Amino acid sequence: MTTRSRLTLLTATLAAAAMAMTGCVAGEGAAAPEPTEGAEWSSTELTLDFATYNPLSLIIKEQGWLEDQLGDDVTVTWVQSAGSNKANEALRAGAIDVGSTAGSAALLARSNGSPIQVIDIYTQPNWSAILVPTGSDIDEVSDLAGRTVAATKGTDPYFFLLQALQEAGLSLSDINLQNLQHADGKTALETGAVDAWSGLDPLLSTSVANGAAEIIYDNVDFNSYGFLNATEDFITNHPDLAQLVVNAYEKARAWALENPEETAAILAEVAGIDVAIAEATIERTVIDIDNVPGDAQRDVLEIIGPIFVESGDVAGQEQIDAALESLFNDEFATAADPDEVG
Repeated sequence: MTTRSRLTLLTATLAAAAMAMTGCVAGEGAAAPEPTEGAEWSSTELTLDFATYNPLSLIIKEQGWLEDQLGDDVTVTWVQSAGSNKANEALRAGAIDVGSTAGSAALLARSNGSPIQVIDIYTQPNWSAILVPTGSDIDEVSDLAGRTVAATKGTDPYFFLLQALQEAGLSLSDINLQNLQHADGKTALETGAVDAWSGLDPLLSTSVANGAAEIIYDNVDFNSYGFLNATEDFITNHPDLAQLVVNAYEKARAWALENPEETAAILAEVAGIDVAIAEATIERTVIDIDNVPGDAQRDVLEIIGPIFVESGDVAGQEQIDAALESLFNDEFATAADPDEVG
């Protein structure tokens, strides 16, 4: 992109932020500070995450689009997220500006006071399922009563487990929950340290493929969307960079749809898994979706929210309601232009 194009992008995003303050644009953006004289971008640093559960992030990192766009003006730092809970921790601590989580995890974080908003929807994945060791006497969710189950609190597989238990007439008090990070949950299942695991792709597909585990419950409706989140500080003070990141995500979406085999190959390399497993994971992921956060995501979270309250993860429904009113910021996704990248 030329200097003129970068200045045009900055001007456009500043205008969008100003419009948001007057109610002309959806979301809660605020006017950005004026860039210093001669500056092309509002910051000299951009830190964002990449994750194996977010294939678009892997494409952007591998292709180097942000680095090419920003040149020597902005240092781009990539931080790997091991799960939605870790991405939310990094966002809350200010360790990253933009992070990818499950929608349910974003709602939980916002309900508990984390100043984040979703600025883009990256995928609609079927990334969670409940697994047991091959040959287990556990055949269905109701059989989990009194058993030890691994899950990572604050992530979609955990919320998947809560919903599955509720559907089966059980609750967390009916099982022995082991709060383990995704990779540790996989290991615990395969070594017999737990009776079941509410797992995340591509790890769960790896366990199934190597014959160590089998899925006893899989329900795409219990998975929330993939949310790209940013801190309110970043949105307010660096809307030009926020817009650039969203533009890159939309370029990655088009690239992934045009290059499914290459997308699987990138995932396989980063995750250290066989290409066949990566291909299966991509097939379970809906990439061709509307990127603008809105009613589709709200409908899912309105179902999940009360379960948070029942499980004690959120103090009350009023926090859920307030979070739903402030979580979505659609101005960047609405204005996304992948042609502005590269």
